[in-house]
Amino acid sequence: MLVRVASLFCLLLAALIPASGAGAQGAVLNATVGTNDAFIISLTDASGAKVTHLDAGTYTINVHDLSGEHNFHLIGPGVDKATDIENTGDETWTVTFTDGIYRYQCDPHASIMNGRFAVGTAQLPPPTATLSGRVGPGKRISVLNANGSKATVLNGVISIKLVVTDSSKTENFHLIGPGVNRSTGVKFRGRTTWNLSNVQVGVYRYRSDRHKTTVRGSFSVTASGN
Repeated sequence: MLVRVASLFCLLLAALIPASGAGAQGAVLNATVGTNDAFIISLTDASGAKVTHLDAGTYTINVHDLSGEHNFHLIGPGVDKATDIENTGDETWTVTFTDGIYRYQCDPHASIMNGRFAVGTAQLPPPTATLSGRVGPGKRISVLNANGSKATVLNGVISIKLVVTDSSKTENFHLIGPGVNRSTGVKFRGRTTWNLSNVQVGVYRYRSDRHKTTVRGSFSVTASGN
């Protein structure tokens, strides 16, 4: 009798304690892009709620591409899958997510049609990075984070507020990268703020156009939170 009671207790305890990561296996998500050719993209769970965080594991994604002008592109650690831009239709993807930040977008309109979510232990970073750019005095140029450290990698940001201080009479500040090409004039001296809303994954390079091979630097934007 004691053995039977103990067995029942163990079964009840096992039912109350979920297995690590088991909840994710077999879960279904729904991806939709271009409803009625509109500039709309979404990723929702089975209840229809927008996906912002998932447990690590394997998921089935039902992809509905409804426009020949848009596509659905999913990017992140170990994942890079996309529908064709010109074609429409439904696809089913089986995707394994690991800890990190994932991003989805329409490639032709990535600056306005995008989203992101965290998986596992990762947390979504602030969507906007605040940076300070400086050129001069002399042949000096830099881009710094809000805490004063040199900007090297920005994880998961989708926009940048860049405050540029140009204190040189002979140099300018020029930022070039995916979706961005902004510069101050050589004769300009002062401070200006650039609100860059179309930031994409890739490398951003800054330089003085007068000494582009020596007065320069770079930072990268990545979709991964690792």
